[in-house]
Amino acid sequence: MLEDGFGREVTGVRVSLTDRCNFDCVYCHNEGLGDTRGPMAPAADEMSTDDVVRFLEVAGEFDVDAVKFTGGEPMLREDLEEIVRRTPEGMETSLTTNGTFLPDRADALADAGLKRVNVSQDALSPEAFKQVTKSSAYDDVMAGVDAAIEAGLDPVKLNMVVFERTAGYVPEMVDHVAANEGLQLQLIEYMPELAGRPEWAVDIERVHEWLADRADRIEHRDMHDRRRYWVGHEDGDDDNGEPVDSGTTATGMVEIVDPVENPTFCANCHRVRVTHEGYLKGCLNRNDDLRSMGEMTKPEIREAFRETVDNRVPYYGEYMVRDDDGEWRFNEEYIQA
Repeated sequence: MLEDGFGREVTGVRVSLTDRCNFDCVYCHNEGLGDTRGPMAPAADEMSTDDVVRFLEVAGEFDVDAVKFTGGEPMLREDLEEIVRRTPEGMETSLTTNGTFLPDRADALADAGLKRVNVSQDALSPEAFKQVTKSSAYDDVMAGVDAAIEAGLDPVKLNMVVFERTAGYVPEMVDHVAANEGLQLQLIEYMPELAGRPEWAVDIERVHEWLADRADRIEHRDMHDRRRYWVGHEDGDDDNGEPVDSGTTATGMVEIVDPVENPTFCANCHRVRVTHEGYLKGCLNRNDDLRSMGEMTKPEIREAFRETVDNRVPYYGEYMVRDDDGEWRFNEEYIQA
């Protein structure tokens, strides 16, 4: 297993299969690379099926045991099932998707070996959903979540970006996952350093405090020093109209991803990212560390992977450091390097 200079082992990879997307979410940063807006036709610069599999085979040589396929919208790739099927044995496969294609493909993906899905969902009404995603596919997403659960890809984790436009929807989303077996909620802190518009950011600590009051149980997770909040549904009916007793065991899990200005988060990062064009990326927040895997031969991939891991630097705490006034500034040592 490869380890960077800060003692962080690389145990997982995130592979972007395309930068195309059928949504136009206002907060999108496309894995730190910028907007996904553009043509929906397959692009010539996307890694081929064989390229993706060859990279995963090399990653497996270094004991990487998990891969998450991302985009853009990765289900725009018609070969997704084949990629999942050909992923090396022993490497857990998961997918981050907007869910619109799951109704027709969840079963096939599960049969191919996919284990889990994260579905982006920022609101529980078609109108609010459209304001954020610029899409009218709310019903398709809801059907996709159901299809994933029925296919055994559970628990389905709903990804909700928390910013000015969505913060008010958090309570109903928490109740939603508490009332529906097979769902979890991941609240993702808005990242203005990637998406711009810093005025959209909210104080994520206030969300932590609200959840701490709402939760029946709080679990500490060593990975990224995260807290998991377990919540039960409040008295009333669940989303199917069935009565719920708030005294029942808490079944809804809510987790907050809060990387902004968080050195602890960066110190516990164990992933390397791959762009759809075949570049390795050591940090979500940086694009000055991209490394090409050349013609995607195994020797080239091995060399690029080792170099990427060797040069990984925690973004907050090393690449960005606090000055005497407590403000974050770039560390010139790494900028010049």
